[in-house]
Amino acid sequence: MAVTTLHRPAHRDALGLLESAFGDGRLVTAFGRCTVEYDGRAASSLGPGDRLVVCKPDGAILVHTDGGREPVNWQPPGCTHRASVRDGRLRIRSERTSPSEVLDVAFERIEQVTAYEVDDRKDLTLTGSEEDLRRRILDEPDLVEPGFEPLATERETAAGPVDVFGSDEAGRPVVVELKRRRVGPSAASQLRRYVEAVDEEFPDEGVRGVLVAPSVTDRTAALLDERDLEFVALEPVGGDEDS
Repeated sequence: MAVTTLHRPAHRDALGLLESAFGDGRLVTAFGRCTVEYDGRAASSLGPGDRLVVCKPDGAILVHTDGGREPVNWQPPGCTHRASVRDGRLRIRSERTSPSEVLDVAFERIEQVTAYEVDDRKDLTLTGSEEDLRRRILDEPDLVEPGFEPLATERETAAGPVDVFGSDEAGRPVVVELKRRRVGPSAASQLRRYVEAVDEEFPDEGVRGVLVAPSVTDRTAALLDERDLEFVALEPVGGDEDS
């Protein structure tokens, strides 16, 4: 299991790890002094305190204190995790749309943040990297879809670099986001940001977005469908395609 830990990081360094981990569908823990705000079916606020926050790839989030076994606040699977730095605080925001609920955790001080590549699915064995996945697509573009033509890799956009940029059989721009392992809702949000950025460059050309990964969670599949994005099941190296 690959683990990345930052001890007492600057907010910007912690933000970089969180954004990467949420996009890759990793399990995240963060510990530090924070406040917690919830708005949804009710509303609640927690003042400053030292707390452990657990963000799971399926969209669940748990906020723990040093007492008891139950979290003091939580959101169920199906939420989308996002991170930002605003007003001098590192913020983790977990949001879902049905019902509409938002949980905001704002760290004034972060002691430790850790991202784990966890695989507890006994039927899933993955090897390789995103670079291996990229090579597979460049060697066999039809793995994305018949007629797909790769035009650039790591193409810069206002939202960040796109893994593979190309065009479909009809000449429409296609943004391809690659993930080497099963991913959660954050991957759908990341792809949407890339598509929106490319759409500003190519207005009215029907920019498409395709997420390529071994598999996605049910919530991620629903989000992709809601946002008119697509999914192709593909492993980095060998093996059968995992649905």
